[in-house]
Amino acid sequence: MSSKETLGFQAEVKQLLRLMVHSLYGNKEIFLRELVSNASDACDKARFEQVAQGLILEGDPNFRTDVRYDAAARSITVSDNGIGMSRQEVVEHIGTIARSGTREFLDRLTSDAASPQPGVQAQLIGQFGVGFYSSFIVADRVTLVTRRADATADAGVRWESAGEGEYSIETVQKDARGTEVTLHLRPGDDDLLSGSRLRTILHKYSDHLTFPIFMKKERWDSDKKAQVLTDEEEQVNKASALWTRPKADISEAEYEEFYKHVSHDFEAPLAWTHAKVEGRQEFTQLFFLPRQAPLDLWDRDRRHGVKLYVRRVFIMDSAEELLPAYLRFVRGIIDSSDLPLNVSREILQQSSDVAQIRNASTKRVIALLEDLAEKQPEKYRTFWTEFGRVIKEGVVEDPSNRDRLAKLLRFTSTKADGATPSASLADYVGRLKTGQDAIYYLTADGLPAAIGSPHLEAFRKHDVEVLLLTDRVDEWVVTHLTEFQGKPLKSAAQGSLDVSKLGAESVSAAQPAQREDFKDLLSRMQDVLKERASQVRLTDRLTDSPACLVADEHGMSRHLERLLREAGQMLPSSRPIFEVNPDHPIVQRLKRESDAALVGDWTHVLFDQALLAEGAALDDSAGFVKRLNALTLALAGEGKPRLWTPGG
Repeated sequence: MSSKETLGFQAEVKQLLRLMVHSLYGNKEIFLRELVSNASDACDKARFEQVAQGLILEGDPNFRTDVRYDAAARSITVSDNGIGMSRQEVVEHIGTIARSGTREFLDRLTSDAASPQPGVQAQLIGQFGVGFYSSFIVADRVTLVTRRADATADAGVRWESAGEGEYSIETVQKDARGTEVTLHLRPGDDDLLSGSRLRTILHKYSDHLTFPIFMKKERWDSDKKAQVLTDEEEQVNKASALWTRPKADISEAEYEEFYKHVSHDFEAPLAWTHAKVEGRQEFTQLFFLPRQAPLDLWDRDRRHGVKLYVRRVFIMDSAEELLPAYLRFVRGIIDSSDLPLNVSREILQQSSDVAQIRNASTKRVIALLEDLAEKQPEKYRTFWTEFGRVIKEGVVEDPSNRDRLAKLLRFTSTKADGATPSASLADYVGRLKTGQDAIYYLTADGLPAAIGSPHLEAFRKHDVEVLLLTDRVDEWVVTHLTEFQGKPLKSAAQGSLDVSKLGAESVSAAQPAQREDFKDLLSRMQDVLKERASQVRLTDRLTDSPACLVADEHGMSRHLERLLREAGQMLPSSRPIFEVNPDHPIVQRLKRESDAALVGDWTHVLFDQALLAEGAALDDSAGFVKRLNALTLALAGEGKPRLWTPGG
């Protein structure tokens, strides 16, 4: 046996343990739920290795969990005969939290410490899934003894900690496989040293677990006037795979507790769907929608949603082949009657049977979302707030379901109340004005930038709705979703705008004389901006602003170009179209101006203002400031403007 070694917890574990007791003590019974859930998972993994990989199991072949208490020692022990852990696995799984999003999680947990909303920290901790550490809610010392099922008896591992800065670990003799966790209770938690209390908790949280949980029976001792333990044991949970039972026999509470088991979430799910598919293939689906997005939702490589079973034998976690990446928030199980027990990830990637399961499962989740959107719009609004941006990925990645996903999209709109995205494309089409032949949208870096965009002026004037798209993924969505119900999606900031289709006369059609009248000014502005703008033209878009920048009808949008450049993409240089408002006083004044320096400075200032209005950075901010200062002084009668050139 090796000598005892004392190691320090990872910094994130220390911080988590400091917050754990305070945050979760009001719901302290969850420690038992988490420990028996971990025990069940360990049995699942051992059974898989036994069936699929030929693992030879010594000792009791029947997987089980045992819960016992010792009133004299003031301890509670949860043990299983599952897969167990090696020394290295103990260090990796208990001494560290090797997960993306850990720092963000702890920052949020700390910032919510003083939140007046009850349960905020508990929700975050549960969302992160750190079940073992819940032991320290009720224990001031925890001892874990474990041995992997494929190891010898002298390869047992003993781990112990008081939940502070460090833990001890040593190699010990352990005759049986599996893991035993002993909690030495804090003062004041003696109410847990009761068989009836522990049974109540187990019935509440663990009836759905597949493997049996056993406790010692008790009898009344008239001499001691107390319940005493006997040698006889009894099973305290139903131990049947919940998803195999008829839906009519499963209560809402049982579904919710099963969700908490598979997700390690402390909150109940938002919704779920349970179905058995029969035909050429037979499989059961049980999928849940969480109420809150996990902190690592945007880590597309972190997949931990759906567990795969074959004939009730657990096969693997995070089976990404069973659902597409844009449904990575879904939790639950798929149990196939047809896949081989030794199925590997390589087989999953190549199997036509798995492709059929994936297709059916994707449609099942989409149907759940459709039902939620139609019948429970408030719940769907909650879902969209948490997961809407991920659903948008599906519009890009899943052409076969694009039309159904398009109906689920929600946007902020110039006709919608508030900042919460609530307008659907179907809503928009239902509000189309007579003669309007397109769905108009505007992409921007945020809602304030979108609402303040000069590109909306003509639409506001003619009371035409515009969808405001402020998520980065929106640019890719509209690239792939080009029409909805026969109506093309058209950018309000791209190409020419024919306001006659908005219920008004266009400049080009109704005012050719005005266009001719501004021909000279447009030519002079084009000479000034020959390195910056591909064209200078009169606008139909503006009513209040003097100028704006527009992308070519068939080119890349200005917003997308900016996003790609910010991401480090090397793009060929491009020059936008510069549109000026012939009705604006500045433009009218410039039309009459003969001083080339004044026209040049004003032209550059208007161009730079248009850049700022769309959220872009200026290439020459110093030049913009100097020009603006010179023009301001000239307007005040304090100087004469001159044409500014960089470095001049």
